[in-house]
Amino acid sequence: MEAKIYNQDGKPEGTIDLSESFFNRPWNGDLVHQVVIGLQANARSGRAQTKDRGEVRGGGKKPWRQKGTGRARHGSIRSPLWRGGGVTHGPRAERLYRQKINKKMKRQALAVVLSAKLRAGGILFLKDLQLEAVKTQKAQAVINALSRVKGFNQLNYRQGKRALIAIPERNQNLQRSFRNLPAVAVEEARNLNPLGLLRYRYLVVVDPVRSLETFYGRK
Repeated sequence: MEAKIYNQDGKPEGTIDLSESFFNRPWNGDLVHQVVIGLQANARSGRAQTKDRGEVRGGGKKPWRQKGTGRARHGSIRSPLWRGGGVTHGPRAERLYRQKINKKMKRQALAVVLSAKLRAGGILFLKDLQLEAVKTQKAQAVINALSRVKGFNQLNYRQGKRALIAIPERNQNLQRSFRNLPAVAVEEARNLNPLGLLRYRYLVVVDPVRSLETFYGRK
C-alpha cells in the first residue's frame, strides 16, 4: 500500500509504503467497542463520594426522649430519614471502574481504527512539521495550508474535534502552539489509542517513517 506524503504547506513530497497487515484490517466493531468501553472506564476517576450517617457532622444528641412525646422514635437528626442526614447506598470513592484490556486487543483495535480512517480518507501523512517559535497564528496557518489538500477541506473548521496530530516525539513548540486551537490536538504517536482516534475526524501523522515504527513496534 502506498500513500502520499505532504509538507506543511500542503504540497506533495512523495509517497510512503504502508504495512498491509496494519492498514488493511477489516472492520471489527465488537473488538473496537470492547476496547473503547474499557478505555473510557479506565479514565473514570471515581471521585463521587456521599456521606453516610456516621460521617455527617452533628447529630450527637438524641433529638427528643424515647417515650412520652407522641412522636416517632429517633436517635439522631443525621439519620437518612432526616433532611441534611446521611445518604443511603450512595456512590463511594472506593469504587473501582477499571477494566483489563489485553495488549494484543488494544493493538488490534488500533490497527482496525487506523485502517478504517485510511479507507475513509481521514489520514494525512506529513513529511515534517516545524515551528520556529510558539505562535498560535503560525499553527493556524499550517492548518489552513493542509485544508487545501484534496479531501481535507474541513480540517480548518473550528467546531467539533477536527484533527489529531501525531508526532514521533515530544515537541513543546508544537504542543503549545496548537493548544489554543480547540478543534486540534497534538499527541505523541506512542500514546495514540482507538478512543482518541475516534474522537477526531482527521489524523495527521508527522514524520511517518518514525511514527509508523512506533505503531508497528507495539506488542
